[in-house]
Amino acid sequence: MKRCSECSRDYDNTMMFCLDDGAELLYGPASMDEPQTAILHSNESKDKVATRDQISRTDQSAVFPRGAGAEPQASFCEKSERHSFTANRAAKPLIVAAVAVAVLVGGFFGYRYMSQAKQIESIAVMPFVNESGNADFEYLSDGMTETLIRSLSQLANLQVKPRSSVFRYKGKETDAKTIGNELNVQAILNGRVVQRGDRLTLDLELIDVQKDLVLWSEQYNRKQTDLVSLQSEIARDVSTKLKAKLSGAEETKVTKAATADPEAYQAYLKGRYYWTRRTAENLKKAIEQFKIATDRDPNYALSYAGLAECYALLNEYSGVPVTETAPQAKAYAERAIALDGSLGEPHATLGAVNIQLWQWDEAEREFKRAIELNPNYATAYHWYAVALLSLGRKEESLAMIQRAHELDPMSSIITITISWVQLSRNNHQASIENLLKLIELDPNFGFAYDNLALAYLKTGRGAEAVAAFEKAAQLTNRYSLVLGHLGYGYAVTGKRDQALAVIKEIEEKYFRKQAHGKDVAAVHAGLGDKDKAFEWLEKDFQNRDGLLLELTVSIPHESLRDDARYKDLLKRMGLPE
Repeated sequence: MKRCSECSRDYDNTMMFCLDDGAELLYGPASMDEPQTAILHSNESKDKVATRDQISRTDQSAVFPRGAGAEPQASFCEKSERHSFTANRAAKPLIVAAVAVAVLVGGFFGYRYMSQAKQIESIAVMPFVNESGNADFEYLSDGMTETLIRSLSQLANLQVKPRSSVFRYKGKETDAKTIGNELNVQAILNGRVVQRGDRLTLDLELIDVQKDLVLWSEQYNRKQTDLVSLQSEIARDVSTKLKAKLSGAEETKVTKAATADPEAYQAYLKGRYYWTRRTAENLKKAIEQFKIATDRDPNYALSYAGLAECYALLNEYSGVPVTETAPQAKAYAERAIALDGSLGEPHATLGAVNIQLWQWDEAEREFKRAIELNPNYATAYHWYAVALLSLGRKEESLAMIQRAHELDPMSSIITITISWVQLSRNNHQASIENLLKLIELDPNFGFAYDNLALAYLKTGRGAEAVAAFEKAAQLTNRYSLVLGHLGYGYAVTGKRDQALAVIKEIEEKYFRKQAHGKDVAAVHAGLGDKDKAFEWLEKDFQNRDGLLLELTVSIPHESLRDDARYKDLLKRMGLPE
């Protein structure tokens, strides 16, 4: 006899599995009682009880199909017993299979959930595309992009690429994976803006760049008067998709609106749009828009910060004397700080203004404060690096500009400053290689050719230098600084007539407040006329020109540094000799 190890029932030796629970039968002591089957009840007729032979045949019928030459059709009772037998016999493997399937399915969906729910640690908000059919609304798509970048930057443990990195892709058809690899981010956010009358439609799409997978998409339809609340809503929605859960403090930071006035906000966006196009005319347009914003909302800290930045740059781009621009830049920066002490940008602006005013200690203190408040603000490191370089602290300058580059690796102006530091350390070949890579990425950036030309001159490649200077002048619309370098290049390569023509051109710009005395001095230095060079440098000193500081690292002015007048000039500026 065989016995079930689970229920202890006895069966015939021909049976392999218990009819009750499907357990495997084992050999054991025989029982004198007839075993009870699980499928029959005590009141059933004896003729319906299946014999052992029938049970044996039932086992075979489960394997061999009915057909020609097969055994006769089983009785109802036999079918019932066969059903019970096969069901119980199959119970164990079915249960195992079911569990296995459950584990696999659960694991699959669990994996998908975990992989998609995993917090994204780096993102690039790509320039929103203006699909309004009107270029006048470009400020809106650009401004909404910048606002979202600023909002997401408030999240701890999230790396958000700055404007200068992402706007390089504007107007270009580049696939998500390429952008992700070049910017080293896990996700990108694309947006398309349409303005029709007083209505705005914004389509957003969050993409996992490695998986080429759309993680989330949404369309927003709002009135233009709801623009401020729309930006806060977008910031909250995107932040939620990037993180498993936002803390209350994080949501407050991300959704905080700088102003509640939609017209002030739009004026601010226009101001930023013009400010990024660094020309004298555009800076003046930016000032107009920022003032409209502050007139509508006198507590709009970001607009005051924008005004400060514009006035801080006016001397460089329009030639307006520092004595006129610095007081306004300083007043607006201080107003922004008074309204919002968490802003790092106005402190960086104060640092730049103090450099222009030759107040070196105050400038360094403000740069450090800007970095303390916003450790991810690349511009603060950049401006601080320029100041340190001019003060002769080259190693510290190198560390600062490298940090700026880490934060904003696609910034052309930061890359230019790295080249400038390399030139000051006589690492000319490294500077050339760096600039050639930049030109490959940004072939219309004129200052790259200007710095390349200076490096070529230092390595004895005069003809290539002149060609690069001429290209730089063309691309920068004959910017004063570049003209001074071009004239210097003509002078030191024997092209005296061309050098004199450039002097005349810069002088005309100077009297229109579009150039600096040091630019004229650069050409005279190249021609070997030191007296004329110092005459023009003295004009800048009397005007308290903030850019005079560049003398300490300027290649065209190198020949003047062994002159006693140069050392006296530095002393009067409060600089180390």
